Amino acid sequence: MTEKKKILIRIGSLRHGGAEKVLINFLKNLPEDKYEVDLLINLYTGMYIQEVPSWVNLYYLIKGEMITTNKPHEIPVKAFRVLYQKMFLKFPSLLYRFVLKNKKYDVEIAAIHGMYRELLSSPQKESKKIIWIQNDIFNLKEYTPDIIRKFFKFDRILVISNKLKEEMQKLAINDKEKQSVVKIFNPIDKEDTLQKANADINDYPFSKDLPTFITIGTVYPQKGYDRLLDVHKKLIDEGLKHQIIIIGDGFDFDTIQSKLNQLGLQSTVKMLGFRSNPYPYLKKSDFYVMSSRHEGFPTIIAEALILNKPIVSTDVSGIKDLLQDGKLGIITPNSEDGIYEGMKKLLTEKELSKHYEKEIAHTDLPFVLQKSVTYLQEIIDEV
Repeated sequence: MTEKKKILIRIGSLRHGGAEKVLINFLKNLPEDKYEVDLLINLYTGMYIQEVPSWVNLYYLIKGEMITTNKPHEIPVKAFRVLYQKMFLKFPSLLYRFVLKNKKYDVEIAAIHGMYRELLSSPQKESKKIIWIQNDIFNLKEYTPDIIRKFFKFDRILVISNKLKEEMQKLAINDKEKQSVVKIFNPIDKEDTLQKANADINDYPFSKDLPTFITIGTVYPQKGYDRLLDVHKKLIDEGLKHQIIIIGDGFDFDTIQSKLNQLGLQSTVKMLGFRSNPYPYLKKSDFYVMSSRHEGFPTIIAEALILNKPIVSTDVSGIKDLLQDGKLGIITPNSEDGIYEGMKKLLTEKELSKHYEKEIAHTDLPFVLQKSVTYLQEIIDEV
């Protein structure tokens, strides 16, 4: 029997995010007879913890809830956490000795781009290093070209869209670096999505008399919900009646809610907060709208396609791959005007929805779970 490959995977927490979900999907479908996996999370918290397969060894630095505010009594806890994590970054050998019990790894994987320092500081110089970039880092201020250049110290750089692959390869200085950049679709569990979408819900906020758009995601400025409300108001004022459901929470929630109130949209826009299973709401709605300023790989768009929903989305990273350059949905310029034109199109051209539904139904979607997991295994086996 061949020896199992020993893998260390690192991520910040297992909260309800796209990258976290992708990692769990991946782990659930990895053959346990082939790999021995240690998963190290900085903060032991999040809804996906209970979904980690039992054969994966779970380690953590700190236990407790995520702190997203700056309340006075939380500041010391926050400061302690930062210092504690910095200590392990400065003295990584302590982490590998005391937390990871001196285990030797064949492959070490950073499951999100933010873990690049942790992996590059690993005292195990022999192990192969892989980084998985789940976000459009070229849109994040702190990621200057100099910092992104450091990613080429990894043996493989996994990216989730053609746009990211092109941007990364522009920074490469030779063929070896160019070839280290690999595009991989995030694995989406189609059966799981379809099954969850059939769950009963009794708090769907609208009756079916008006066309309903839904959007799902953490309420952060990058999601562009402020633009969405302005566009919605404009369309309503022009007599194009419709409704919007926003599912998600986040530090911008109150800001968006008060903007909604100021614009007097209480009867046509409902903010439902976080839902651990948003799919029945998605299934009941007519269209999916994405108003984001930037994204990595918008997993929710893949799930909307699985549920055969007509989509209108701004031109963010990953969207051209997912919507196949506009064949499977409307891709608009990344602006308020763009969102306006796209939504107006779905509301006024009645045949368009049927056209997209037909196109989606006849398309072999490339991000289906098994394809991605198989490809990822090949990458791990060949580094």
